[in-house]
Amino acid sequence: MNTAAEIRQAFLDFFKSKQHIIVPSAPIVVKNDPTLLFTNAGMNQFKDYFLGNKTAPSARIADTQKCLRVSGKHNDLEEVGVDTYHHTMFEMLGNWSFGDPKNPTAGYFKKEAIAWSWELLTEVYKLDKDRLYVSIFEGDEKEGLPKDEEAYNEWKKVIAEDRILLGNKKDNELVNKDHPQVIEIWNNVFIQFNRKKDGSLELLPAKHVDTGMGFERLVRVLQGKQSNYDTDIFSGTIIAIGKIVGKNYQGQNDKPSIAFRVLADHIRAISFTIADGQLPSNSGAGYVIRRILRRAVRYYYTYLAYKQPLLHQLVTVIAQQFKDVFPELWQQQEFVAKVIKEE
Repeated sequence: MNTAAEIRQAFLDFFKSKQHIIVPSAPIVVKNDPTLLFTNAGMNQFKDYFLGNKTAPSARIADTQKCLRVSGKHNDLEEVGVDTYHHTMFEMLGNWSFGDPKNPTAGYFKKEAIAWSWELLTEVYKLDKDRLYVSIFEGDEKEGLPKDEEAYNEWKKVIAEDRILLGNKKDNELVNKDHPQVIEIWNNVFIQFNRKKDGSLELLPAKHVDTGMGFERLVRVLQGKQSNYDTDIFSGTIIAIGKIVGKNYQGQNDKPSIAFRVLADHIRAISFTIADGQLPSNSGAGYVIRRILRRAVRYYYTYLAYKQPLLHQLVTVIAQQFKDVFPELWQQQEFVAKVIKEE
């Protein structure tokens, strides 16, 4: 189980075996939510279920979600391609439980979510247990919130206590602090409170599980790479770029290597966003796509010395790679390539 496609399928198959229904990714372009330009997290399409405005088709759902994070607290476009783990578009693997007070056994909470996380990582993916740490919420005196003893006790069943780190609302210890190879791969969020306007917290009538595992990071760990860009999620695109520009990717921190990474990242974001219905333009979501596209052009023009349209030549590579999981690009590849070339 080494290819990215096999790793993704193993995640979905695992949760199918735990009675989850597998749903398709929502579009990356958000049309009916004024608070968002793009889907930026796996939970966006399920917001109404969490808020109780709609009933979920199943108490247990799993999926892989196309996400885009370009600006604000989640990302800075200028970092992408410079480091090894930031992306504009990325996939978020998620398993979800939507609690129902009338039918509490339909969903699940901390006990199952924690046990399944460990089972998937160590028994299915065979990750070395000695390389894993977990963090739990340490509590917050100001909020009157105690340490999450329930999560602590569940983790204690599978991992040594000195590997359970206490984290606060803002940070996860160890991660991205001192070493680029210490990365967070999975976030288990346990939703049990609603924050009211006055800042106080009230217990929700139903508890929910919202998890997100960064697919690109997971693949990098399982394929034993030092960089997300060295995995087969990106290697096909990088080889195709090399053929077009007549140069080889060196995988270093020099400007030509950064240009390869910028192109490999940006073409995914541009292609899928256009396939999902957002054309480049001068405002809003369309302007974000225009900015990403122009940054890519600037990098290959300047650092790979390629002076004609390049990006549209990569659409087929991406469409082919993702056709089984995100068929919408495969179905519209000629249109998408035309839009990119014109832009």
